Amino acid sequence: SLAELAKSQAEMDKMRMEQKETFTAEKAELEKGLKGLQLALQVLREYYAKDSAHEAAEGSASGIIGLIEVCESDFSKNLAEITAEEEAAVAEYEEMTKANEIEKASHTQDVKYKVKEAKELDKTAAELKADRSNEQSELDAVLEYLATLQDECIAKPEPYEEKVRRREAEIAGLKEALTILENETALLQRGARRALRGPMRAAA
Repeated sequence: SLAELAKSQAEMDKMRMEQKETFTAEKAELEKGLKGLQLALQVLREYYAKDSAHEAAEGSASGIIGLIEVCESDFSKNLAEITAEEEAAVAEYEEMTKANEIEKASHTQDVKYKVKEAKELDKTAAELKADRSNEQSELDAVLEYLATLQDECIAKPEPYEEKVRRREAEIAGLKEALTILENETALLQRGARRALRGPMRAAA
């Protein structure tokens, strides 16, 4: 992750700084010592070369100069070694830092892509939610309209009391009609009898 990568780079930066500080201090000490040894050799060589009275001590001088030359060689060798180690450490640090930068760029690009993708998904989800809301509203309107049609078109079960009341009303109406019909029939029959009696009397 980016956090782990940043932590790793920070640790590398700290280590590189410590290595550089150590190298700088050791290099300064070695160069100082090397310079002192070289100066000592120069002084001793000039001293013994000028004064022939010291020829008796030439063997002793050679031993001292030889010891200083060994020290000078060791200092030069150590200086070369720590310089090579520093150069190798710098090269490794730069290589790893570059690799981390590439990986960081890749992770950053992935994060940007994922953020963009997440935003697009959120947008799509919001659009789908809005579409669903609209569809639900349309469905509710259709269901409400169907309920209205059912109320208007589908006969609801008639309560028993209403059926009895309506049946009694129908029977009462029929009885009333029958009574009227019977009365009219009786009147017609009476009228017909009177009409028949009239001609019969005339013939008599």
